[in-house]
Amino acid sequence: MKIAIIDYGAGNVQSVLFALERLGFEGIVTNDWKTIKKADKVIFPGVGEASSAMKMLVNSGLDVLIPTLKQPVLGICLGMQLMCKHSEEGNTNGLGIFDVNVVKFSQEVKVPQMGWNTIYNLKTPLFEGIKENEFMYLVHSFYASLSENTIATTNYEHEYSTALKRDNFFGVQFHPEKSGILGEQILKNFLNL
Repeated sequence: MKIAIIDYGAGNVQSVLFALERLGFEGIVTNDWKTIKKADKVIFPGVGEASSAMKMLVNSGLDVLIPTLKQPVLGICLGMQLMCKHSEEGNTNGLGIFDVNVVKFSQEVKVPQMGWNTIYNLKTPLFEGIKENEFMYLVHSFYASLSENTIATTNYEHEYSTALKRDNFFGVQFHPEKSGILGEQILKNFLNL
């Protein structure tokens, strides 16, 4: 199986590669259009700030490529947020794959939300073998609102989308590659789609 990890200068690619290796798979870190288009699965990781990450996608033309992909695509953390319509972070227009806005937690809570929190209302085979209210590892100050694309929910200040799906596109706010055995199960489920 060919697994492309999109390289646009804002990804947590090393931890994703290690997680794939632990599962017995090999990923290729690339920004090459042909390699990404030919891959069986595509992982779109992200760490950092939305507007500068979006600029890097635009500069490499990946903003045009990603929404046209037909194979299963998994956005992680900022990768998921960039797949949304708009982010308050840097007033950034995203890729518009999910018709959802990304907004900032209020000053009533500590940001970023950093650490373990539960996921629930789990839908789709992405969560095969995962029980309701299992813990995943999160680090974020912005969140995707609840929508018809929501396939998992977390509560921090209020409920928000911790996972999204539309057609062949999936996004998770948490870091499956840093969430132990259960996170690896979610990665494995994605690879088995």
